[in-house]
Amino acid sequence: MTTIEKDKVASIHYKLTNDAGDVVDTSQGREPLEYLHGHGNIVAGLENALTGKSEGESLKVSVSPEEGYGQPDESLVIDVPREHLPVEELAPGMRFSAETSAGMRLFTVQEVGEDKVKLDGNHPLAGETLHFEVDVVGVRDAQPEEISHGHVHGPGGHSHEEEEGEGGGCGEGCGCH
Repeated sequence: MTTIEKDKVASIHYKLTNDAGDVVDTSQGREPLEYLHGHGNIVAGLENALTGKSEGESLKVSVSPEEGYGQPDESLVIDVPREHLPVEELAPGMRFSAETSAGMRLFTVQEVGEDKVKLDGNHPLAGETLHFEVDVVGVRDAQPEEISHGHVHGPGGHSHEEEEGEGGGCGEGCGCH
């Protein structure tokens, strides 16, 4: 039986909860998440826990912030002049992407003042312990182009003809899309 290892495509169903037991994200009711193992496409702690697992296996794993989305970085909390934001109506909790010197980053509005807006560029799950329940539903060899591109292609994965955010990734519920 094929096991999950570097350059294999794993298909998983998962449920992600926080310390309070609230469901943060799940693949239930959707296609399984397909990812290319060993290429950093999912959080390191989950990827490490899945290494060596086979189709039909289930596991529960808690992932520390250090192996998840990291600890919050205060340098990513910034005040921006309101006129620099393209949105007229701003409210705490709104999210949007912006180009930074490090590339595209997701920001969450924390506070809205008359002249300034406080934005947080940390991942919404930074500092959180992530609790996963995972069912491995498939493992296959990756295609050479998937390995060279570093991600899965096709249904449940990523096609260069689809817009970003379609298929693959951690899902809509986590807030990083």
